[in-house]
Amino acid sequence: MKFKVITYFIAFVFCFMLCFQGTYGTPIIPFNGDEQKQKFDIPTILKSANASIKFAVERTLVPYKTNLCCKSSFVDLNGEVMESIKWHPFAALEGPGWAANAVGGAYEIFSFGKYINDSSMVNKAIMLLDHVLEDGFVNYNTGFITGYRNVDTDILLQNYEHNNDWFCPGSMAKIAYQLLIFSDHVDEERKTKMRSIAIKTANWINSNVKLASNGWYPRRSAPDGSVYPYKPDGKDDPLFEKSGDGLFIIQLNTELTKRGLADYTISIKEKTNLFMQMGGIFGSINHDTYDEHEGVAYSVAFLTLLEVSYLLDNEAIRQFAYEKCLKGLDRFKITEDKNGVQCAGLLIMEESWDTAYLWENAEATLAYIKAFNDTKEETFLEEAFVILVAISKHHHGEHGFLTEGVDWNNHVGAQHHFGGAEFGDIQYTEPLLNNLHIVEPTLMVISLLEPK
Repeated sequence: MKFKVITYFIAFVFCFMLCFQGTYGTPIIPFNGDEQKQKFDIPTILKSANASIKFAVERTLVPYKTNLCCKSSFVDLNGEVMESIKWHPFAALEGPGWAANAVGGAYEIFSFGKYINDSSMVNKAIMLLDHVLEDGFVNYNTGFITGYRNVDTDILLQNYEHNNDWFCPGSMAKIAYQLLIFSDHVDEERKTKMRSIAIKTANWINSNVKLASNGWYPRRSAPDGSVYPYKPDGKDDPLFEKSGDGLFIIQLNTELTKRGLADYTISIKEKTNLFMQMGGIFGSINHDTYDEHEGVAYSVAFLTLLEVSYLLDNEAIRQFAYEKCLKGLDRFKITEDKNGVQCAGLLIMEESWDTAYLWENAEATLAYIKAFNDTKEETFLEEAFVILVAISKHHHGEHGFLTEGVDWNNHVGAQHHFGGAEFGDIQYTEPLLNNLHIVEPTLMVISLLEPK
């Protein structure tokens, strides 16, 4: 199938002329679902990815010992932790855990640096990776990964509430998976180290994490792997047995098995069958929300089950991935701008918290791109582009800041919006996740469309 696209060289040059035009907020081509000739708008999404990279690298990476770390996992449009945002628990944290996302962020920066042939950017990404590998987060004997470091006290912590009462096993598996994928692109010494961690982390999780009563992975565990069925505030967690976070464990087990580094075939079959028998487990992956149907859980489920279907050569799993998981994203789509906010094309997080958060939107684009790669149906690629172009409208300031979320109906509160507007973009972001997760899908779609 041939796509009519702008010659890549012209698009590339044009994009970089635009990348340094000061305040960024208005897309080159406004979203309009009827203008099919503009559906593959490479300059807009590339400019957006470049802006996000610029913000993360230039405004939030700082020296730590011999490496680099992110100064904070919650910053303003200048990349600073102002007094007005120190209320947020992420303001004093960094590391590989959940929204801090140091390994995932390093991989995004590394990939973009390779794409534009910027050795300095690549080196910074490696220094951020080495921070996770060398500065105490990883127990090399057991594979246990500690998610966070308090930037004020230099103390390592297992959760974002600044204590060690619990951790999320799915999130730990996600870090190990990120290390495994990233290992394909580094030198042999790091590759060996990263793959060894992934193997040991999976082994620790599969050997120590006690399952919930329904047989699914628990949303939270105590440090020894025993049951922790509570919210961070100590109250019962209604999603203890129903969080999509457990999908990341299947994802890690599948990737290790596919590569011949371990064999979790039996566990993968059992947990996938359980997932399908329950009609899907789509409870909040985000650690601080409590909805049984979260958009990003559907995306992660599709990405995971599609890989499982390949590994097991199982068409029934593949069909479930499409019909239940990918199709399930439709309920979260915003089809028109609302309250004067440019939100058409985005997906809400969940019905009980219906702000459109951007790392979750980026994960949805990955799902649609994978669907396109699998089926070659162009509509899936169009879906991915619609989301990426919609995201591109929400950068602010001169440094490339991309908002963490688009609050189109004032769910979060006007005090958290730019200028105190009743409806609009949130004035903070997680620099290595919400600000940066668009890079991977952007580079993937460009690789599909650029001239060979």
